[in-house]
Amino acid sequence: MQKRFMVIWFRHLLTDWLTLSRPELKELPLVFVAPEHNRIIVIAANAMAEAEGIHAGMALADAKALAIGLEVMDAIPNKADQLLRRLGLWCIRYTPLVAAASPNGLILDISGCAHLWGGERGYLKELINKLRNAGYNARGAIADTIGTAWAVARYGQLTPIIASGTQIQALTKLPPAALRLDVAALDRFQKLGFYTIGSFLGIPKRELRRRFGAAMVLRLEQALGIEDEVMVPLVPPVPYQERLPCLEPIKTDKGIEIAIEKLLQALCQRLQSEGKGLRKAILKCYRIDGKQVQAGISTNRGSHNLQHLQKLFGLQISKIEPALGIELFLLEAIKVEDVDPVQEKLWAGQPGLGDMALAELLDRIAGKVGPGRVMRYLPAEHYWPERSVKIALSLTEMPATAWRADRPRPIRLLRRPQPIEVMALLPDYPPKVFIHKGKRHIIAKADGPERIEREWWLDEGAHRDYYAVEDTNGQRYWLFRSGHYNNAPQWYLHGYFA
Repeated sequence: MQKRFMVIWFRHLLTDWLTLSRPELKELPLVFVAPEHNRIIVIAANAMAEAEGIHAGMALADAKALAIGLEVMDAIPNKADQLLRRLGLWCIRYTPLVAAASPNGLILDISGCAHLWGGERGYLKELINKLRNAGYNARGAIADTIGTAWAVARYGQLTPIIASGTQIQALTKLPPAALRLDVAALDRFQKLGFYTIGSFLGIPKRELRRRFGAAMVLRLEQALGIEDEVMVPLVPPVPYQERLPCLEPIKTDKGIEIAIEKLLQALCQRLQSEGKGLRKAILKCYRIDGKQVQAGISTNRGSHNLQHLQKLFGLQISKIEPALGIELFLLEAIKVEDVDPVQEKLWAGQPGLGDMALAELLDRIAGKVGPGRVMRYLPAEHYWPERSVKIALSLTEMPATAWRADRPRPIRLLRRPQPIEVMALLPDYPPKVFIHKGKRHIIAKADGPERIEREWWLDEGAHRDYYAVEDTNGQRYWLFRSGHYNNAPQWYLHGYFA
């Protein structure tokens, strides 16, 4: 079988990616920059910036002189490689062999695939249109060699599909840059007046190697098909997925429970062997009427405990409607993490956040009350009360600072302070009476004030004077006055003490 390759060129890879999340930048000149030899250099520009004469390799100062209102973004290390890998893995649906061609291209071995789309033209059109509809400015070409496809995708003007065995004709009128040469070699071609590849094709290889180096000759021979070029395909991650087809449709809760147990047995065995634990999983049930129902679970810590995971799914069985019957079960672990079985064994039976029994209890509670209802809070390094706490991402996350204990703090802090009406003997005294939601509270004891200033580097506004007060019913509150007392301040309720 004759080898055929497709090369895809993403002309504005980084800027296209950014404008997908920030559409307002699409109509503005935009560049990504990075430091290089004590200068700030443009490494990527969008179409608007290129229309102003800006290109990669230009100094940022020169770019700003060309375009008024130029949007400048700092380059994100390895972002282009990450985008190419993600796009390449998506392209595996069109061919199993896809490789990234840094910094802005993909290589696809399409040998034997094009007939599935009605030929190479339909194949190329289908793929390129999908990428353009996704927001990426993509061009592609097909040829017998990677080098020729690469050259035509970037510099070709006539047709993107090069017939088999016609590499020389396709390359003749293209510039030397189409051979993927370094800057030094391109400068020598320019000085010697070689402006097209055809102008030096007749020169003996010995002379080309002496004047331009072995790398240049190798690139030319690869493009012509004389030398093979190796591509390193992307390897997609193996999904943590188990399938269970049914000989007879499953209609009962007991049948669903047995199916889940079999799927979990296989999945947990694999997770345990690879040192992984499940954090989130989805059970997809395909019914014989063509519809799909599903149920999901999540855990606070990675787990491959079969009994625990089976209990979590047991809470979801009532939500699965089998109708006329389920003919296929698909269990997919969409989020896993590394687990340390030795550490889990050491922690077994010990109290605290490291106890697996606690994590499993929280999972069962979340399965009943819903995800996102059970949260753990950690102290944050801020004086402003609303910013002094943050939600922990897991049970194992350690606090960056200790809880503040030098001043009284309420056991329950309101998400937003609630305005109250206050009566005080003097403007700067603690209140004697306050009214909250129509209820009147008479203050018996008060302590304060404690002044808390805003963090000026985050926002601006008035300071607060906080008072810890106790009413005649023995209930304790955290109140504050916003701003100075002589400027008609507003009072607020911000928390409740135990």
